[in-house]
Amino acid sequence: MTTDNSGTDGAQTAPTLNVLAQYVKDLSFENPNAPASLAPREGGPQLAINVNVNAQPLSATDFETVLTLQAKAMHGTEVVFNVELVYAGIFRIQNVPEQHLHPFVFIECPRFLFPFARQIVADATRNGAFPPLMIDPIDFAQLYQQNVLQSQQQAAQPN
Repeated sequence: MTTDNSGTDGAQTAPTLNVLAQYVKDLSFENPNAPASLAPREGGPQLAINVNVNAQPLSATDFETVLTLQAKAMHGTEVVFNVELVYAGIFRIQNVPEQHLHPFVFIECPRFLFPFARQIVADATRNGAFPPLMIDPIDFAQLYQQNVLQSQQQAAQPN
């Protein structure tokens, strides 16, 4: 028996993305030198931000995508603050061709999660008595392409 996925006009069913859940897996905020770190200083801290995306299938159509944001503020050799958020979502993805599924999970899903994760990081830094850290928008397509290229280069290198 075959199933016709076409609508009344003969077009294939459009790809769908449903968010089944969003949640904080891990949140850490460190203010190791408080209250000294809260004192006025000349110049702002040096800020390092790292972003990582991982995903795993939960079923044929459901995927957990995990967005990790890390931000560390330094003033010289002193840590001003360090925040790490691991934020995840469970997504149901249907009618996406197999060859497009991997980039879909690693680009579209974190793109959806990012605004919520960004707000959590901003709230954490604000609650730590610092100005809210508003992370600039992230180009997840470019991040995905960089990671694919890096994986290909590592696979090409002899061990």
